[in-house]
Amino acid sequence: MRFSIIIPVYNVERYLKECLDSVLNQTFPDWEAVCINDGSTDGSADILNEYASKDERFIIITQSNEGLSSARNAGMKAAKGEYVLFLDGDDWLEPDALAIISENLDGEDMLCFSGHRYFEETKSFNTADVLPEKNYPSGMDYYNENALLQRDFAFVCVVLRAYKRSFLMESVLGFKEGICHEDNLFTPIACYYAKQVKVIDSCLYNYRMRTNSIMTTGNAKRTLDLLEIANELAAFFVAKSDFDKTVVYRAVTHHYQVAFLNGPREEIKRLCDWKLYRKVSRTKLRHRWNYMMTRYLVKI
Repeated sequence: MRFSIIIPVYNVERYLKECLDSVLNQTFPDWEAVCINDGSTDGSADILNEYASKDERFIIITQSNEGLSSARNAGMKAAKGEYVLFLDGDDWLEPDALAIISENLDGEDMLCFSGHRYFEETKSFNTADVLPEKNYPSGMDYYNENALLQRDFAFVCVVLRAYKRSFLMESVLGFKEGICHEDNLFTPIACYYAKQVKVIDSCLYNYRMRTNSIMTTGNAKRTLDLLEIANELAAFFVAKSDFDKTVVYRAVTHHYQVAFLNGPREEIKRLCDWKLYRKVSRTKLRHRWNYMMTRYLVKI
């Protein structure tokens, strides 16, 4: 089997048929859709069962509400395809997405494409920020060239890539459970382990922006989770010495700064790994200055 499409589903009955139809109507037929019902309390389960009953390529996994990371991990465990894609239950693929991806694959660990953001309130799309086609000899070459570019559709989003399943398994890659911003942690580490990466200049994914979605609702937990991710990324990359770490350090420093601007001061003081933050803040004078000011403000 060529593709496993992992679809976490939680209370998206209003949008789910459009998502599943976008898979069912693919011009490339060699796929399975691993749908994880993550404890939905609306009609999502009935819709999933309806599609599974008419096409055996839809595989349904049911679990209690454990969050997006847990659902994705369950899907990865069940996947059988040569390549894995992630599709959120309120988003959709272009009809020829799998055909274009399959045509361009040549054994890469990751194949990267672009997407549109669709704004539910205004019923409008943004202009896709498409990267030029290019082959990269390593994931960090790809990361260093693209991670800090100004984009509408965040670089870290895992839905913008097809991943070789053997690469995910051999690298023991998965999503940390119980946190928000899981893509921010997963993507840089996946790039570190990837050996061959290809970018194609095709817009294949449609990402629905909803005012009440997880990603558009702010709270203290999301901010503190970002601080936890900054600590973990810093710990992972500070220990490495086989590539230029300037870009990843700047990205991690940005995570620290966003957390400090929005998070509760006492929790930041308790949770921040100040030694790691100091090490990753050295690539820019402005970042070094922000580090020192933050230490002063929290009275360390």
